Amino acid sequence: MSEGFCFFQIYNFSPRPYFNVSSLYDQLEEIDKLPGEAQDVQVGNANVIEKDGLVKLSKGSKGPWMKDSQELKPCWSRTTFDGIEQSRGYVTFSLTNGPEYHVSQMADAVIVARYLAAALVLPDIRGSRPGDERNFKDIYDVEKFMKSLDGVVKVVKQLPNEISIRDLAAVKVPNRVTEDHIVENVQPIFKSKGNIRLATYFPTVNMRKTTQKSSVDSVSCLGMFGTLELQPEVSEVVDSMIEQLRTLSRKSDGLFIAVDLRVDVLENKNCHGSGTNVAKSCYNAQEIALFLRKVGFDTDTTIYLTQSKWDNSLSVLKDIFPKTYTKENIMPEEKKGKFLEFEGSELEKVIDFYICSKSDVFVPALSGLFYANVAGKRIALGKPQILVPADIPGTSATVTNYLSPYVAKKNHLAYSCFC
Repeated sequence: MSEGFCFFQIYNFSPRPYFNVSSLYDQLEEIDKLPGEAQDVQVGNANVIEKDGLVKLSKGSKGPWMKDSQELKPCWSRTTFDGIEQSRGYVTFSLTNGPEYHVSQMADAVIVARYLAAALVLPDIRGSRPGDERNFKDIYDVEKFMKSLDGVVKVVKQLPNEISIRDLAAVKVPNRVTEDHIVENVQPIFKSKGNIRLATYFPTVNMRKTTQKSSVDSVSCLGMFGTLELQPEVSEVVDSMIEQLRTLSRKSDGLFIAVDLRVDVLENKNCHGSGTNVAKSCYNAQEIALFLRKVGFDTDTTIYLTQSKWDNSLSVLKDIFPKTYTKENIMPEEKKGKFLEFEGSELEKVIDFYICSKSDVFVPALSGLFYANVAGKRIALGKPQILVPADIPGTSATVTNYLSPYVAKKNHLAYSCFC
């Protein structure tokens, strides 16, 4: 279970959710009885949060929009890194399953290579579907990546010809790998074989910071937050889509919400807990619509969904928030052939990750690593407006009550990396 999803009673959730439309609109009628087209939401304990430097409510806009805070600066410094030893052997790896995994995989690879004094081979990128394989340069900026690790880890673009991939020893490490794990489980294999192929597994998607300090902390922060930047074409597509969303949001001063809501994941994910205190780990379109209205967002609010293509089950959300869009609605026409070549590609996931990181408000309808690592990116960018949905009784609620615990408690790993 990821940080920030609340506990409450669960009702049945079918693969294709059945919406009680009559009940939904009864609730909306009650919400809409509140005076005015859009509500100035009561801020409740927002003053306390503002004192902690977390969130400032935007006084100029109707609804619960919050101002960005100042972009944070890295706590790590290049002066904290000793010079790299002459490399002996190579560490290879792949980036897989989307950018929310890439940032963690990169951090672990950099830590391992640094500790072993090995050269890091530029990774390829592999999606979850057969055939979705790309070069690093297809998504990320190679030169900026290599420059970011200059003096920390030696990076090479490929293995020397004399080394066969068949000779690489396969090594698995847990996400957020520790020095102890490297010493006990990786270093002996590296000394014996000379070259390794690394893979990260995820026993947990928890990204909370720890109180225990380690000599690899600065390397981890650099690997996770300071190495991966989009290559120019991908960055331009993301920026153009964000600009389009802001253009569509003129009535709300160009502000928009990004919601991570994917129908295929809802159909396959176990959204139920077990026992009397059950935990909700995902929310459907109807639940998200009600949540956003009850915390005070006007029906004219622009919403971006990470869903690849429109699905009929999303209509209930669009009925309430007509300005609800997916990638196919707002991507430049000339880019669709490349970037939307098939549903769920790595390019699609990258677009979702960066739009959710840069939106004015982010709402994770799904728990998991996407939520956790988007939260880290937003914290670094000074965008702490992350609202964790819940089943709200009554017709309205204080928006600050639903700030992600990653932000409200400042317990995300990113707060260890940025000051």
